[in-house]
Amino acid sequence: MSARVLETRELLEEATAWAQVAEAEAFEADRNARFSEALIASFRQKGLHRLLRPRRYGGLGLRPRPFMEFIRRVAYHNVAAAWLAYFYPIHEAWVAFLPPEGRRRIFESDALVVDVFTPLGQVEPEGEGFRLSGEWKFASGVLYADWIGLGAMVPLDGGPPQPCLMAIPVSQVEIVENWDTLGLRPTGSHGIRCQGVYVPREMILPLIPVVSTGKPVGGEYDEEEPLYRAPFMPMFLMGFPALALGGAERLVEMFAERTRNRMRIYQLGAKEAENASGIRSMAEVHLKLETLRALYDRYVAQLEAWVEEGRSVVEDVERERMFILRAAVARGAAELATQILTTLGGTAVYKGDKVELFVRDLLTVACHTTHLYEDALQGYGKSLLGLGAHPLW
Repeated sequence: MSARVLETRELLEEATAWAQVAEAEAFEADRNARFSEALIASFRQKGLHRLLRPRRYGGLGLRPRPFMEFIRRVAYHNVAAAWLAYFYPIHEAWVAFLPPEGRRRIFESDALVVDVFTPLGQVEPEGEGFRLSGEWKFASGVLYADWIGLGAMVPLDGGPPQPCLMAIPVSQVEIVENWDTLGLRPTGSHGIRCQGVYVPREMILPLIPVVSTGKPVGGEYDEEEPLYRAPFMPMFLMGFPALALGGAERLVEMFAERTRNRMRIYQLGAKEAENASGIRSMAEVHLKLETLRALYDRYVAQLEAWVEEGRSVVEDVERERMFILRAAVARGAAELATQILTTLGGTAVYKGDKVELFVRDLLTVACHTTHLYEDALQGYGKSLLGLGAHPLW
């Protein structure tokens, strides 16, 4: 997919076609804790990893709304596939903030990029760069990537240590295959270990300057690119409400179909669609879904407004509002999934049942640190009261 104007309709058609293949291999991928190489290869061949990449580097430079709708559409078919369909393009976002030489090196390779932000690495200065060692978890998509950004506290330019992402080839790390989880199993979010890998200065991204300014290190960027026209973290994390909502929409559809066709054996063969319980549940799950859609729409609208205005820096209360919106969608989708599972009862708990798979995946989505509900409440509440905010999200 070359750097050109892409119609939303065409993008959603691409999303549907790719996601339907992912859905067809969903249960095998869940058992194997990885998608097939062919599925990921087709994603790359279609150029879908370039959706957010700046146009000067061969990307499409999508705005938030079409990108989020792309992720939402994939999640309707397979939440784990949407996780990777979100992560591969969005990880190119931080690449776009590296020093110019680092950007060129990674983008010219046109390879898949992954990361682990958690600053667990240890560094030793060497020349103009550093030697990186350490262990990390949750490297989603690493099995098929060529580049990885690893978090560490780095004393850049002789200053105090600060949180950074250090970009290195995946060939220089050890993949620790420890991804055996409740849900999102096909994402292959394994652990990483490395020892003494040299990282030059141009491959190091200091996070605090990027988050506080929304501008790339070293200049050389197009101010019209959407990535540079909104606050970094709300933009970087925009896929989470999209994939939570897409999965919830599919679950509600499956719930409605089963409710219409369900017979209650222990209620003398009563039709669930004619029971007060079934009627009430149908209304309630759809109302909750409408609430999630409204929260999602608020998130999209705010990002689009910031891009239009070119506001890469916002007040804490604005940033924390986005945090609580993300958290509310993720938590709401997980609660909706739990309600649907427990309402449908024993027929939905078997392996090989799509309801069971979607429920596990949505519960696991809600566990991600960037939208933990209690953290979001703390951050938003503090910002509203003028007591500070969450330091990152």
